[in-house]
Amino acid sequence: MTNQPLRIVSLLPSATELAVALGLEGNLVGRSHECDFPPAVKALPVCTSTKLEKGLTSQAIEDRVKAIVEKGLSVYDVDAALLRSLRPDVILTQAQCAVCAVTPADLEEALAAWVGTPPVLVSLAPDDLSDVYGDLQRVADAAGVPDRAAPAAARMQAGIAALPKPVAPRPTMLAVEWMEPLMVAGNWVPELVRAAGADPLLADPGVHSHWITFDAIAAADPDIIALMPCGYQLGQTLPEARALLAEPQWQALRAVREGRVFAVDGHHLFNRPGPRLVESAEVLSCLVHTPDDVPERLAPFIARL
Repeated sequence: MTNQPLRIVSLLPSATELAVALGLEGNLVGRSHECDFPPAVKALPVCTSTKLEKGLTSQAIEDRVKAIVEKGLSVYDVDAALLRSLRPDVILTQAQCAVCAVTPADLEEALAAWVGTPPVLVSLAPDDLSDVYGDLQRVADAAGVPDRAAPAAARMQAGIAALPKPVAPRPTMLAVEWMEPLMVAGNWVPELVRAAGADPLLADPGVHSHWITFDAIAAADPDIIALMPCGYQLGQTLPEARALLAEPQWQALRAVREGRVFAVDGHHLFNRPGPRLVESAEVLSCLVHTPDDVPERLAPFIARL
């Protein structure tokens, strides 16, 4: 009897990218509706969907999510029949944020009705960069390729270590994860800001993103502002960002006056705790060191406001 290749369903974009970094792209048999990198994974069957309509503003998304949660519902739907038909040996998901992606609770119905040996459920919940490296090991262990994790983590660490060295005085940077209401980007983002050569404002490494007031921003008066709304690509961020910066109170901020406010791609980079956090750090480094000379490969992820 021959051993069949391990079958993996990833219900989290960052987990999909972790699996690919471990050489497991050929083992993927299903994905979430948001898994889109590398592009080849878009051909995989889609096992989830969202209850959030397209084109909503950040405030409308916040209101819609609250309404769904208040009813005791999930923001996501899982196609249980499709998931079972794919016969995965491993399912990759997350337990960090019920708004950001499918959680183990969303899989309860599908797993309860499973026939035969149930899949191994790998639930990721990274708080900082060390947890992201640890997630590489967790996925590698579940897939039976434990020796692949350390080299993959080393590649990420080498990429971040290769960033330009900080210069004195270090500028301050505010990373904004949501615009209405305002939220500062926490978790691994403060580490990326520091690696890029700036000091993060209103957030500490390993501490979850949290709501902030404009008064707090005004008191900190950042040198640089990076707008990186969770799940937003640049085209979705720019209209809201421009409207925000047009408000008189924002016009008074140093970063706005000096033209050092940027929109960056929160969908593909900063909010995916996986291998492309290296590119995320490189983007922030450009904002600090070379805002007028962004490399062509990073230009699609940055817009100066």
